[in-house]
Amino acid sequence: MVQSPSPLIPVAEAQARLFDLAPRVASETLPLRLAAGRWAAGDILARRTQPAADLSAMDGYAIRFADLPGPFTLIGESAAGRPFAGKVGPTETVRIFTGAAMPEGADTVMIQEEAVRDGAIVSLNGEGPRKSGGNTRRKGLDFTTDDLLLRPGQRLTPARIALAATSGHAMLPVNRMIRVAIVATGDELVASGSEIIGAQLPESNGAMLAAMLADLPVELIDLGILPDRLDVMTAAFGQVDADILVTTGGASVGDHDLVRPALEAAGGSIDFWRIALRPGKPMMAGRIGGTVMLGLPGNPVSAFVTATLFLRPLIAAMGGAADPLPHIMPAILGEALPANDHRQDYLRAETRDGRVFASTIQDSSMLLTLARADCLIARPPHAAAVAAGDLVEVLRVT
Repeated sequence: MVQSPSPLIPVAEAQARLFDLAPRVASETLPLRLAAGRWAAGDILARRTQPAADLSAMDGYAIRFADLPGPFTLIGESAAGRPFAGKVGPTETVRIFTGAAMPEGADTVMIQEEAVRDGAIVSLNGEGPRKSGGNTRRKGLDFTTDDLLLRPGQRLTPARIALAATSGHAMLPVNRMIRVAIVATGDELVASGSEIIGAQLPESNGAMLAAMLADLPVELIDLGILPDRLDVMTAAFGQVDADILVTTGGASVGDHDLVRPALEAAGGSIDFWRIALRPGKPMMAGRIGGTVMLGLPGNPVSAFVTATLFLRPLIAAMGGAADPLPHIMPAILGEALPANDHRQDYLRAETRDGRVFASTIQDSSMLLTLARADCLIARPPHAAAVAAGDLVEVLRVT
């Protein structure tokens, strides 16, 4: 007996319920080079002051601002790592280079483009600094010891890794990698690159999902392709050892859609199924043991959209992200769009000349359209028609 379809639930509700299924993974401490891309698992405080002293921001001459316009007597040199050991007195100057420590007594840098040197005499040849402290970086300009630099849940981007390194850290507390098992289902599927016979199809979702997760801290487990056999699926699901099990295909209500019964036969349960979403309505989510299960549609475009809205945010939530949801951005619409129906729509679109244009044909079977898209236009349920030049919300997908 075919089960009656469950009511469609809103996208935001489905995301919230999915996060409720997902415990945050344990933390660990890693060297900086291995921590990149993870989410911080604790406060990261500065262990030193940066800069640790007043520094020159330009190549030129360190002077006392009160002595302008000079001339000045050259008494030495200060380079990065080799500071001048003496003190600058009245009308004296020290040749200084970018990043070098300001010598005692000097408070300003006269840049070399505005200076003329004749032996040991340096004269101003230009407007010169306009105020005391000009062309310098004061001690602590960036941060000081014990400043809070990063909070838990912030992604450790390259810039944040550099910040942590400069602040004195060699190791950082992070949340561990997420183990993600991916399996495709369907008798019609064969491995990509295989000879195609009759109605067979190359399996593409596994490679696509792996590519979509390549920038995230995940360990991928490729479970390959499962045939449409309840016993085979049940056995495979029962043996999964991962934080997340992702299936593609078999998530609808047809006679060969066996993901849900196989999951339940293996001891799992479904939390929700069928989203008020286009494309991707038949997505489901649940648990099997300690594993979160995400059942994506088999159609690659639908799998792409649901992975964008649910799989990537799920990984971010389990990894400790403070803000796991996709970032929505405003964009100017290039062509008019009609009113929307009861489902939240995600239209493949391209950016041209600063405006976004929805693809003419939105059939969810068309991978070429997806490959050409650089964003998805998000259309809320029952959204009114919009005209060219109106603002719309988009998710960047490249």
